[in-house]
Amino acid sequence: MMAEEKPHMIVGIDLGMTCTGVSYANLSIGSSTTRWVQKWPGRMQANENKVPTVIVYPSSPANSPPSSWGFLSETIAETNSDDKDFREWFKTMLDPDKLKAKQKEDPEGAPGSLAEVQMWYEDYLRKMYEYLAFKLGSELSGVRWETARIEFIFSVPTTWPVHPTVELFKTIVAKAGYGQHKNHSVSIGLTEAEAAAVHISTEAPGIFRERDILLVCDAGGGTTDLTVLRVTGTGGGHQAISLQQLDVVFGETIGSAAIDYEFEKMVHSKLAVAHETAALPIPPEDAAWEMMKSRDFQSVKCEFGALDDTPLFSISIPRVPQTYNNPSANIKNGELTFNREDLQKLFDKQIQKLYKLIDTQLQSLLQKFPNEPVAHLVLSGGLGNSAYVQSQLKHHYATSRLRNAHHISVRIAPDPQLAVCKGLVSDRVSKVLTSQSVLGWRCCRSSYGTVCKILYDKKNPEHQGKELTKDPLNGKYYICQAIAWFVRKGEPVSTDRPIVHSFVKKLGSGDPRKAFPTSVVECTLDANRLPDQMSAREFLLSSPSSVSFPASVTQ
Repeated sequence: MMAEEKPHMIVGIDLGMTCTGVSYANLSIGSSTTRWVQKWPGRMQANENKVPTVIVYPSSPANSPPSSWGFLSETIAETNSDDKDFREWFKTMLDPDKLKAKQKEDPEGAPGSLAEVQMWYEDYLRKMYEYLAFKLGSELSGVRWETARIEFIFSVPTTWPVHPTVELFKTIVAKAGYGQHKNHSVSIGLTEAEAAAVHISTEAPGIFRERDILLVCDAGGGTTDLTVLRVTGTGGGHQAISLQQLDVVFGETIGSAAIDYEFEKMVHSKLAVAHETAALPIPPEDAAWEMMKSRDFQSVKCEFGALDDTPLFSISIPRVPQTYNNPSANIKNGELTFNREDLQKLFDKQIQKLYKLIDTQLQSLLQKFPNEPVAHLVLSGGLGNSAYVQSQLKHHYATSRLRNAHHISVRIAPDPQLAVCKGLVSDRVSKVLTSQSVLGWRCCRSSYGTVCKILYDKKNPEHQGKELTKDPLNGKYYICQAIAWFVRKGEPVSTDRPIVHSFVKKLGSGDPRKAFPTSVVECTLDANRLPDQMSAREFLLSSPSSVSFPASVTQ
């Protein structure tokens, strides 16, 4: 895609633990408005902001193609079938470390291998691509989907390491069909909290003042991401406000899916006891899974902590007649009754983790900016949309011992469950139309540099004891395998202006070369501990890459 050509459409995809959201801007019709997909296969008669992250396979034969995905997995034919395997909650399992931990914790329920997780990702994303090509392709004006300039932007959790997880995700996305046409491109955009921050600043700029510091917490189904930003510009033009990141992003495996998982285990234990005293017509483990997935429980979970909350709630046990009663197990008329405290314990377990994660971010910020308070804690995502989570966070930070949190205001993002996918698109639209991103400065989680050599200076104490090499062209001594750091961990980097460093390369007379190999180095140490030479602690990020010099520079 040529740099000067604007895309016909920008598509942002937030693949979540429980549901996936897709937003887009159709520039081909002259509109920069961010819209989102609300009609999905299996639910075309209703508006649904997200589609379930579920893929279903026949149990046999092995390696069968998927039979359904998304809302199509909720049909009676699929849910009542005994020979179908439902694959869900696999988002975090693409990280090999998370997969190993899950296999150790739950050997029976965990995926058997990383290859299985890759297959589920690829099949799910392929089904989604096929539908998006049909749905969004029909909205393009004056150009066909196959020839249109389409940009796909994906978000990724902060918890994913670049190597190997993000790189593996890129490979899966390509195999699923994204970017297969000449003018289609795929990129990994902002992290989930960064995208949510852009959405908030675009949709509700009036709540922020110049130089306000905001902490954005995107608490979704499987992961929670944090980012801290400063408002650097308000009002004017297409872009409502500008943001500068102040610290590296934080992330942890915290989310509403953990509440579902713990609820399923609790129900299973209750039904297993009931089954021993009065047999159920359905295995307790199957009933527990269906009850967790039921609309009744999901509604209770989403409304927990609201004003009309009740001390008791009941969930129907699937395939159990209303004549079934078991008072000792709290089952009446085929429904299992729970106390409010049963669900509260599950929420509190996740909220305690949220406190710890947010406090860690606030403490880090306090060290860097000791005299600057955080003005806003902005919540987005499914868990962040919970009234109970919101009330607990407000109470906790109203009495916080951290001095930069004394005046913090807890706010809810507009469209909290769509904040990430809409933010991805908004940031890119701003860049296309104004040449400036909303999030103009970002902090990198690692430092990056290039290998070079430095002229030895015997008066410089830092040069003492270094291994030296004599240059045959000028007879001078140099420190080799030195590192010129051009991005330092935690320091803001402009997303709109390139980083430029000048290097000198000496050549012998008549040397015809115009390009020279170099190496990029990544280091995860803090910026004040960066080494000045290569060692085992650094990670060679890429194979030597060519850097071209103009002919006039060669000597």
